[in-house]
Amino acid sequence: MSTPGFSATELAGFRADGYLIVRGLADRALCAEMKAVAERHLAQAIPPVEYEADVHYPGSPPSYDAPGGRTIRRLLQAYARDPVFARWATGAPIATRLKQLLGPEVMLALAHHNCVMTKQPRYSSITGWHRDIRYWAFERPELISVWVALGREFVDNGCLLVLPGTHTAEFAADRLDTAQFLRTDVELNQPLLQTQVAVELEPGDVLFFHCRLFHAAGRNSSPATKFSPVFTYHAADNHPLPGTRSALPPPVVLG
Repeated sequence: MSTPGFSATELAGFRADGYLIVRGLADRALCAEMKAVAERHLAQAIPPVEYEADVHYPGSPPSYDAPGGRTIRRLLQAYARDPVFARWATGAPIATRLKQLLGPEVMLALAHHNCVMTKQPRYSSITGWHRDIRYWAFERPELISVWVALGREFVDNGCLLVLPGTHTAEFAADRLDTAQFLRTDVELNQPLLQTQVAVELEPGDVLFFHCRLFHAAGRNSSPATKFSPVFTYHAADNHPLPGTRSALPPPVVLG
């Protein structure tokens, strides 16, 4: 049975590394329910969705008409897709821990993440090293994403990779490309890339990670689709900048 919240050691680990794994935090029955809904929505291509052809990442199909071009990468707007996702995203196991990290009033951002990652075999693309805050606009770069594994996640099916501690680091422009991905061809970045950790998860394991943490993911070379709901949260006094994508739709207050 999980503890009511993070221990002092876990909180210190998150502050140092920028991420934390809680094993078995999500109830297995709830995970099975979320996976069943995600499988049905994927099979029926229920919108809104994002296709691999939309992201233009290494290995993704170049167009919708290319082989694999209609491979779905994300089931978008997960909070509104089915009550089971809303129940998980606002539930006590998450809310209790996020209040320890962000403060007493926490908001679920519906503008970012708020999806089920559906990394499929064959046409799944490689996600390079990036920080999510690169395309979010808030008063402070202090947001936390919560990722739950609905099945096993390991290197062979494209689990997340992280660079511990990078959430507190600053990077000169020449270490990043024009899209703010960490350049793997720069000599100065090589020691940092050697520190990568594979976030391997079992069903029900949950990853909390900071919006400034560099992370990446490989392709899914297994025969099965990998399903991973992910939601993003911020403190109530950390407002999205007016007129940006981050400002709409309005967030959900956690109880």
